[in-house]
Amino acid sequence: MKKLSLLAIIIISSIQFVSGQGLGGPGQIKDDGRFAASTKQLNQFFRRFNAEESEDGMTRYHQGDEMYHNRDLRIKYVNLLFDNETSNITKSLKQDFVAHVTAENYPQYLNFHRDNWFAEVSSVFTFKGKRTNVTLFMEIQPEGLGFEWVIKKVAFDGFKPYFDKKEGQNKPFLHPLSHELGFMNLRKALQDNSTPESYTPDDYEPDYLTLFLYEIKSGNMKFETVNGVKFHFFQIEDWYFEVSQFNRPGFNTGWLMSNLTKVDNEEEKQAILNYIYDQK
Repeated sequence: MKKLSLLAIIIISSIQFVSGQGLGGPGQIKDDGRFAASTKQLNQFFRRFNAEESEDGMTRYHQGDEMYHNRDLRIKYVNLLFDNETSNITKSLKQDFVAHVTAENYPQYLNFHRDNWFAEVSSVFTFKGKRTNVTLFMEIQPEGLGFEWVIKKVAFDGFKPYFDKKEGQNKPFLHPLSHELGFMNLRKALQDNSTPESYTPDDYEPDYLTLFLYEIKSGNMKFETVNGVKFHFFQIEDWYFEVSQFNRPGFNTGWLMSNLTKVDNEEEKQAILNYIYDQK
C-alpha cells in the first residue's frame, strides 16, 4: 500500500536528550569555534533557518536590517542544520530542500508562533506504582497577550489493551432491530462483553488525553522525568522534517534536522502523523 511504502522510508529516530554542557569552566564559556557552530537552542535553530542572526551568533537581525533573511546566508545556514553523522538524509534530498526553502521567487521561513509544528516529549511516569514510558505531544497556542505550551495528544501503551476493537465476524454488534426492544439488550452487551468499544462507530478513536488527565487527577499517574525531546515540522510546504538534539564532539552538534521527507498530499501527511502519534 502507498501508506506503508511511504512509512517504510521514514525513520523516526529516538535521540536521548542530554542537557547542554558548557565548554569552559564554571561561570565561563570558552568559545573554541564549536560553540558558535553548534545550534544550542531550538530558538536559535529558527533564527539560523531564517537567517536572523550573524554567523558568530552575536548579532540578531531584524526586519529592515541588510542581512535579515539574506538568501546567501540562509543557504549556508540551512546546509549546516542537518545531522550529517547518524541520519540517512541523502545529499540530493538536502539539496532539493535547501533550494525549495531559499527559492528567490518564493522563499519559505519557520515561524515559532504558527501552526504545523509540535514537540514530542518522551517522559517517565509512575502508573499505579510502576514506572512506565509516556509520550506527550505538545504544541504552542495563544494565551492572553502571549503564548503557552499545551498537551495536544498522549501515547501510552498501557491504555491500548482497553480499546482492542474486534473487526469482521469476530466483532459483537447490536441487532438493527434493537430499538424495537427498547434497547434492553444493552444490559447483556455491556455487562457480559469485555469489549464495549465494539459498539462504537467505525471511525471511533479513543481519547487517550482525557484518560491521561483522569488518571493524573485520580492519583494513579505521577510525573517522574523527561528522557528526550524532539520536534516535528510541517510548516514548509510539501515537506516534513524532524529536529533532534545531538551532544557529541565536533561541529555538527546541537539541534539539527534528523529526518526529512517530501510530502505530496494530505494523505501522506496524515500517514506520517499517524506514525508519529503511534496510531499505526
